[in-house]
Amino acid sequence: MVQTLPIDPILPDVVAALRQHGRAVLQAPPGAGKTTRVPLALLDADFGTGRILMLEPRRLAARAAAERLAQQLGEPVGDRVGYRMRGESKTSAKTRIEVVTEGILTRMIQSDPELTGVDVLIFDEFHERSLNADLGLALAWEVRGALRDDLSILVMSATLDAAPVAAMLDDAPILTSQGRAYPVEIRHLDSPIRTPQRGAGRRPFNAFETSVADLVRRAVGETQGGVLVFLPGEGEIRRVEALLAGTLPADVDIRPLYGALPFAAQRSAIAPVTSGRKVVLSTSIAETSLTIEDIRVVIDGGRARRARFDPGSGMSRLVTEKVTRAEATQRAGRAGRVAAGTAYRLWTKGEEGALYAFPPAEIEAADLTGLALELALWGSDEGLAFLTPPPTGTLAEARALLRDLGALDDHNRIIAHGRKLAALPTHPRLGHMVLTAGADASDLAALLADRDPLRGAPSDLQLRLKALKTHYSGPGEANKGAISRIKQDAKRLRKMAGPAQEYTPAQMAALAYPDRIGLRRNGDEPRYVLSGGKGAYFAPTDPLAGQRLVVACDLDGDAREAKIRLALPLSEAELRGVHGELIAWRDVCEWSRRDRRVVTRRQECLGALVLDDRSWKDADDADIARAMLTGIRELGLRLSPAALRFRARVDLIRDAHPDLPDMSDDALLQGLEHWLLPHLSGVRDVDGWKRFDALDALRGMLDWTQMQAVDKAAPAHFTTPLGRKVPIDYSGDFPTAELRLQELFGQSTHPMIGTTPLRLTLLSPGRKPVQVTMDLPGFWASSYADVRKDMRGQYPKHPWPENPTEAAPTLRAKPRNKPRE
Repeated sequence: MVQTLPIDPILPDVVAALRQHGRAVLQAPPGAGKTTRVPLALLDADFGTGRILMLEPRRLAARAAAERLAQQLGEPVGDRVGYRMRGESKTSAKTRIEVVTEGILTRMIQSDPELTGVDVLIFDEFHERSLNADLGLALAWEVRGALRDDLSILVMSATLDAAPVAAMLDDAPILTSQGRAYPVEIRHLDSPIRTPQRGAGRRPFNAFETSVADLVRRAVGETQGGVLVFLPGEGEIRRVEALLAGTLPADVDIRPLYGALPFAAQRSAIAPVTSGRKVVLSTSIAETSLTIEDIRVVIDGGRARRARFDPGSGMSRLVTEKVTRAEATQRAGRAGRVAAGTAYRLWTKGEEGALYAFPPAEIEAADLTGLALELALWGSDEGLAFLTPPPTGTLAEARALLRDLGALDDHNRIIAHGRKLAALPTHPRLGHMVLTAGADASDLAALLADRDPLRGAPSDLQLRLKALKTHYSGPGEANKGAISRIKQDAKRLRKMAGPAQEYTPAQMAALAYPDRIGLRRNGDEPRYVLSGGKGAYFAPTDPLAGQRLVVACDLDGDAREAKIRLALPLSEAELRGVHGELIAWRDVCEWSRRDRRVVTRRQECLGALVLDDRSWKDADDADIARAMLTGIRELGLRLSPAALRFRARVDLIRDAHPDLPDMSDDALLQGLEHWLLPHLSGVRDVDGWKRFDALDALRGMLDWTQMQAVDKAAPAHFTTPLGRKVPIDYSGDFPTAELRLQELFGQSTHPMIGTTPLRLTLLSPGRKPVQVTMDLPGFWASSYADVRKDMRGQYPKHPWPENPTEAAPTLRAKPRNKPRE
């Protein structure tokens, strides 16, 4: 007897929508049965004579879905139901339903844009928003519009907001199925888990893993049936497994489930137990498509691991983030697939409101090099219907890398080498290495495309290459399943490799990663500068930490300074042998913040790497002056008193003369190239800048007419009755001049600057201020008598007439033979 599933009542509507419109969006909650029912409904409805292609996001899910569909037909996989993925296929001439991983569809469309023999495309679990699914849907939609109006497209999802997808597909009908087959009780924590304080020291297990293990033990004690635990990655799975060891009842079997496991171990994890019960510790691989038959309980750790690509560094890094509400719903649904279940969540109900609604689409955060190559192969991305358009900056960075690899021309059009790269089932970097270095590079390419097969080993990739060749007995723990998988992938790549070349493994890696060749910095720490300009470092105990040159093949992606996880040592001869055409001498004339001077060097460089550095004594004065501008911006303006006075004069009359230049600090710093550069000859360090007088440079900013206006409206000097020129300071509220009191004898009017009185600081013969006045006649008539009385005693040799307006100005003392007044 066939089990009834929630999706069943809506199946006729799905078939009708595709017959009438050729497109539809199906929303069906977890457990509804869409993956195992919809393809068979289309097959039973005799929906055309061609194949029905159903896309799944993961290899394990594709196999499991094909096996379940074939089981319902009572046939082996490979008959009417088959599957296809990279490196593996089970189909025949009878196959009508073909379950494929998402990347396969792109290859099919690129090789046959009409999709000959395909009637229906089903995008299953589209809510995962993988990069391949987004690209596949965009290409398929363009194929349908331009070449195959009879091609039917069905997008299926458990938790995706269906409206934007339907709108993109020209207002496709939206069909909604009822909920899961069985109810699921949701249980939250009573209080948040505690996070260890900083500085508490490293512990073998953190609060998260300990809390997960505690919750597993609680769930095992409170419930019946299998338990599925969601954890972010393999490391957390192993640590939780260690915490649970020996603490669960004897009939409970712990089974890890993650992508790096051998397929047999993955199958074992999802297979029902014959006795007792099981606890499956899984990554997000178990979120969708898979039905693990004896699971009744889900424990959601509330975390997900995602790849984030930084176009600035050209590197991806894995980040652990909180799950979204959509992911939590998807995970909880695993508990209600075949019976009523329970879902435990490692967060409080109050914390749930802070979760994001949906996870980001992979296209928003992934390395887009492969996508850029596919778009170039397609011919254009103009008009392609992406549900989320690729970020402009990341796509530009990807195209720049493809140009460096010789896949695109200067106009981002694909060329012959790029077409060959697109045909290889690996990242364009690694494909370039295989095509350029030959079959010997296949092992390294397969190794770098997979997860590290040596857990806990040092960074040296030579250890991994050795593990592929012989029985490994070196540092670290060898993953036999991963090694076997890498060997299989290498075998496939070897058949597509270019002509054999005499390259070492380090040279091969340098072909794939021309931007990640590292040169050790000066100093004791194992810190490196990469040819692409970013920083990187080794763990201090790593055997490669003392190497002068390395190729950093895998880094943790930190944008500031990334940790090198996998690398190969590289000699300079090896580097020159593979990238000699990229190494060139350059003349460097630049400001050094450390030396506080302009340095002039001749350097032999590969990107940001300086392989040889020599003194350069023939640098042009103009280049030195231009480099000095950078130093001046760092050091700040240094204006002499004379320059400050001149600037104050100009600023004083700018309102009346708006044609005069702005001489504020900000304006001067912004315009250094225009007013200062021509005057900097001979200045190349901080001391030279301190000695430099910018007065002439400031005066050079004014033409003859402007200078005349400044000299007239704000003269630089006050001419005393003796004819001596005294500088006027315009930096205060009033123009000011300082001069000896005796020099103004005979002056009966107050000096003026236009209509503004000149503020006079009158000095004693010892040049000490005795009076400040803006009314000289008033001073003579009043305060002078008191000043005269004080000054005669202090300076008896100098004249102090009773009536200063009738005396002659002087700077001299009285003659010795002249009688005292």
